[in-house]
Amino acid sequence: QIILWVFVYIAFSVKIPTIPLHIWLPEAHVEAPTAGSVILAGLLLKLGSYGFIRVLLTVFSKATVFYLPITDTFAIISIVYASFTTIRQIDMKRIIAYSSIAHMNLVVLGLFSGNIQGIAGSIFLMIAHGVVSSALFFLIGVLYDNYGTRVIYYYGGLAQVLPIFATFLIIFSFANIGLPGTCNFIGEVVIFLG
Repeated sequence: QIILWVFVYIAFSVKIPTIPLHIWLPEAHVEAPTAGSVILAGLLLKLGSYGFIRVLLTVFSKATVFYLPITDTFAIISIVYASFTTIRQIDMKRIIAYSSIAHMNLVVLGLFSGNIQGIAGSIFLMIAHGVVSSALFFLIGVLYDNYGTRVIYYYGGLAQVLPIFATFLIIFSFANIGLPGTCNFIGEVVIFLG
């Protein structure tokens, strides 16, 4: 059961994605059209977490307890690495893609926390991440259709040209970073309490 657990964990870790199995996600988001990025962020990334809940936490529960320190270590490394990589990006889609890696590994950290608060926070963060990331990809798609670029340097003064659009962009950006009062903040706090 312990050997089989490793293969199932790797299969679902590709879908999350966890470091070092994360390379496909930023490329998929950059190459995909706006609708593809919205579906990928809003729905498809959650399938790995759902697999963890339905398979690893239920069917392989004893092996999951055995591997808790390793899974938590991989999740923490993935969160830190993806967060530092996000800071270096200039393409708006890559920024959201790498922040999605960090958020989904925060979900993994909550799922493998070993208590109900962590699991509840992970489920809440999955829902919040699906809404916020999809909205951000939609907004970036609108900008790309109008301006023909996703490079962040060219969006200076956007609030003067599109004030309502910029308001929505900043609200969802604040939600993405987990500002208190937003849905991501609630999920993250519950995960950390767990």
